Amino acid sequence: MRISVAADENVGVAVDVVEELRRRGHEVIPHGALEPDERDDWAWASEAAARDVVEGRAEQAVVCCWTGTGASIAANKVAGVRAALCVDAYTAEGARKWNDANVLALSLRLTSRAQLTEILDAWFAGVASADPGDKANIDHVSG
Repeated sequence: MRISVAADENVGVAVDVVEELRRRGHEVIPHGALEPDERDDWAWASEAAARDVVEGRAEQAVVCCWTGTGASIAANKVAGVRAALCVDAYTAEGARKWNDANVLALSLRLTSRAQLTEILDAWFAGVASADPGDKANIDHVSG
């Protein structure tokens, strides 16, 4: 799978995300501080990663900033993106199941290496719910 990854600085798990995704066999498209020729501000980097998803250059994205909040807000400004700020595996599982999230937002400050592994395990194991009510909610926010 091709996954776009953005971070506004190379601290915390920023580089670990890229390494872990590659270890799992994914192709990574870097943005922001992870790509030396790009602007590294969270708003621009996260938007670039989100655009990769909606424009078909990536199937999913991971966006990171100090708290993860700004990265998730910037990604969600792109029509067609459903970004979820996940601080644990349970949240990541729910984001994929009930929200069919296509962008994972992470906090560079709060996410440990161990949590990163657990969050990614849950994220990639998750599938969108087939429940009609869940689908209706997803359709409502996607329109």
